[in-house]
Amino acid sequence: MTAPTWLLLRGLMREQRHWGEFPATLARALPGARIVTPDLPGNGTRHDEDSATRVAAMVESCRADLLARGIPAPYHLLALSLGGMVAVEWASRYPQEIARCVLVNTSMRPYSPFYLRLRWQNYGALLRQLLVGDARSQEALILRLTSRRHAHSNPVLLADWLRYQQQYPVSRCNALRQLLAAARYRAPASRPAMPVLVMAGARDQLVDHRCSQRLARAWQADCLIHGDAGHDLPLDEGDWVADTLVQWLGRMAPQPGNTPPATDKN
Repeated sequence: MTAPTWLLLRGLMREQRHWGEFPATLARALPGARIVTPDLPGNGTRHDEDSATRVAAMVESCRADLLARGIPAPYHLLALSLGGMVAVEWASRYPQEIARCVLVNTSMRPYSPFYLRLRWQNYGALLRQLLVGDARSQEALILRLTSRRHAHSNPVLLADWLRYQQQYPVSRCNALRQLLAAARYRAPASRPAMPVLVMAGARDQLVDHRCSQRLARAWQADCLIHGDAGHDLPLDEGDWVADTLVQWLGRMAPQPGNTPPATDKN
């Protein structure tokens, strides 16, 4: 049997290095799996490209990138925030390419209002950053909003993030294009045809974790909440994410002699 390929999709203005130790953690939890961490256009190694203003275009870009690298489907997707929208659109457009989706702290219309999808309490800080902020204040703000564990106690991590931004700068124009793509995206009415797991951190300061709960409830998908983690759940609690994922995969696997349950598409 061919080893599964897991694609890890990041969110707004983030690149593959922002996964930190999580790809190695996941590889230990899933022996033999291939872990791939593509960058979206405008971020990371693709920072000199224009970001797409439609999530569907992000999907096509990812598919073309993987094809060029000789990484064939099917894919198992683990996607964070904006990456979760990419995963959902991908699974809806090309269900034959996706084996399963794990959506982490994501949110999308029509299941949650805009002031929960981006907490209204942050609007002032985000506007100030957009108008007068620099790279250091940008990365400090992102760390404060996305991590519960590291926000105020990890200067080494902040220095790393600043170095990433200096090496592969995400332009203000591309940041706005990604925001536009996220704001205008509307999820399909029904759950994608493959198994879906929704994860969230209850202490998320960027996106209200109830967005994940509402999405899971609407799609009748499994939903697991970590009570003390923030938006970047793999950063805050990577071991928990990997261990919980393995347990979920075990429950999804058909037992010998049993017929696998039909996928619920409602």
